[in-house]
Amino acid sequence: MLEYTKAGAGVRLSMIVLHDDAERDYAYGPAEGLPDTKVGTFTQALYDEAKKDGGTVISMKNDWKRVFAFE
Repeated sequence: MLEYTKAGAGVRLSMIVLHDDAERDYAYGPAEGLPDTKVGTFTQALYDEAKKDGGTVISMKNDWKRVFAFE
């Protein structure tokens, strides 16, 4: 999906969300040492590829002040 997003002409925004906030949502990996769960999978290879190719990895824990509206 990241490759497809960046394939066209013109300005592109390539980003992916890392679910790393177990306190407010889910945390799953195994990227960056997060647990490998049945909820989802975010491999280290995907993380590394996104970073290498200039994509933005958004951390729910560090980049989102609020996850849900009722917080």
